[in-house]
Amino acid sequence: MSGTWMPREEWVKTQPQALLASCVVLLDGRGRVLLLRYGPGQPTAGTWWLPGGMVDRGEDPWAAARREMREETGIELGPVPKLIGIDHRVDVLGTGPVLDCFFHGGTLEGEARVRLSAEHDRYGWFALDEPVATPLTARLPTLVALRTAALSGTVTCLREGDPL
Repeated sequence: MSGTWMPREEWVKTQPQALLASCVVLLDGRGRVLLLRYGPGQPTAGTWWLPGGMVDRGEDPWAAARREMREETGIELGPVPKLIGIDHRVDVLGTGPVLDCFFHGGTLEGEARVRLSAEHDRYGWFALDEPVATPLTARLPTLVALRTAALSGTVTCLREGDPL
């Protein structure tokens, strides 16, 4: 310790700041993962990733996951959160550190009706145990670890998308 006392409100300003995001792993009856493709004009246009986005001011990660899922797919999630993963990324698109919270959105039986937002132009259900030929926003091992956590009811800790 330096021995210099600092009021809490000043000390907080010296601490690292990170953005917080929430994503949803939604499965179908065959164990495939729902992915959305970012549309033209988006920073990662043409790549596929999970439904989700940044947590808004005053919002908790589960509320953000539910909101993003509704906005991006039209699908309503249940009221009980099922956290399956946390990922720390040092720098995302030049914005600095991001902490991602991943939730299991459950398994949809039958044909799901997905209503895309303007942010995305396509959706698909992907089996991750075979090579994914589509460009992903992040890496395949991240999705595999999250799918495994969803299916097993466990939680995975990731760093830059790699399981620890």
